[in-house]
Amino acid sequence: MRVLGLISGTSHDGIDAAVVDFTTEGAELTGAVLASTSVPYAPELRARLIAALPPAQTTLAEICELDTLIGQAFAEVAAEVTAQTGGVDAVCSHGQTVYHWVDGAHALGTLQIGQPAWIAERLGVPVVSDIRIRDITAGGHGAPLVSFLDELLLRSREGTAAALNLGGISNMTVVGPDGLVAYDIGPANALVDAVIVEQGLNPLGYDDDARIARTGEVDERLLEALLTDPYYALTPPKSTGKEHFHLGYVHEHLAAQGREIPVADLVRTLTELTVRTVARDVRAAGIGFLAVSGGGCRNPLILDGLRAALPETEVVLADQLGAPADGKEAILLALIGWCTLHGVPAIVPGGTGAREPRILGTITPGAGPLVLPAPLGGIATLTLTAAAAS
Repeated sequence: MRVLGLISGTSHDGIDAAVVDFTTEGAELTGAVLASTSVPYAPELRARLIAALPPAQTTLAEICELDTLIGQAFAEVAAEVTAQTGGVDAVCSHGQTVYHWVDGAHALGTLQIGQPAWIAERLGVPVVSDIRIRDITAGGHGAPLVSFLDELLLRSREGTAAALNLGGISNMTVVGPDGLVAYDIGPANALVDAVIVEQGLNPLGYDDDARIARTGEVDERLLEALLTDPYYALTPPKSTGKEHFHLGYVHEHLAAQGREIPVADLVRTLTELTVRTVARDVRAAGIGFLAVSGGGCRNPLILDGLRAALPETEVVLADQLGAPADGKEAILLALIGWCTLHGVPAIVPGGTGAREPRILGTITPGAGPLVLPAPLGGIATLTLTAAAAS
């Protein structure tokens, strides 16, 4: 079964897509990655999306329009990618998260937009979507769902290994002798991106190659204040998002400083915040092997900073696990879609805090009647092969 995975993450800069051809032999699953790509949002659409995100106020009319426009953008990417790979049997679309409702230690709701019916209509194949909420109803945080893929890729390693994703928010899956734990660490690119966009420092909307941060210095007083955020002291499982770590959050901390901080120093300090929070948790968990993915792994100040702060840890890109560092979440979505269509739960105990595994998502039929494969018992092993970026 060929499945297309689609996602726009918490950096909301574009749509990641991956086509994976899955084959099974008993409980052994192999996924051949046929394509992996990322397509930026149109600037005007991204601007509307940013303007509607918390803590800004918006309207139901704007959410309805964005749901359609993002759904159409996903459908366009889906059509382009599937044309390159000779078609797919199904799609799993995460859509775009616009709100993740967390109250204290509990996630109570989550909202992703990007109407999947546009994809089903364009491609004529079933589309799995709305994948996070079932985990939340089972007591989980709905995040990080990537822990399911991480556990399959890391389970054979000795000692304690982890997979780190550096998107808008940093999340980590730790697999060791005592089992698995996964959670959101804190901001990765979210705060830096917010400042870059506000100041108009880069039309790309992020600090490409850390060019801006390189020109600044870490402001230790500001960094110390940022590190006192109570979220970091919460016990996993836990999740967070831009509802907490947003531009207004930066402004509040700057106001509390009562002094001017050069913008380059601010960007450098927020970049260092990611390094410090991640390194602290990696050391505390005794992690010997760390596979990094997400946009933040392309920031040399973050990746080199982690390697310098963690001399006892082997820090590599997720490519070494067969999952391209820039396409890992889209591959996850393809895997979740395959699991849903085959009746396989895509939650691993300890990954999200859910009471027990659940089959994720809802299914929008394609052009014809919905015909599902015979349910499978589960996955014992997963091997990813032949990644080919397009």
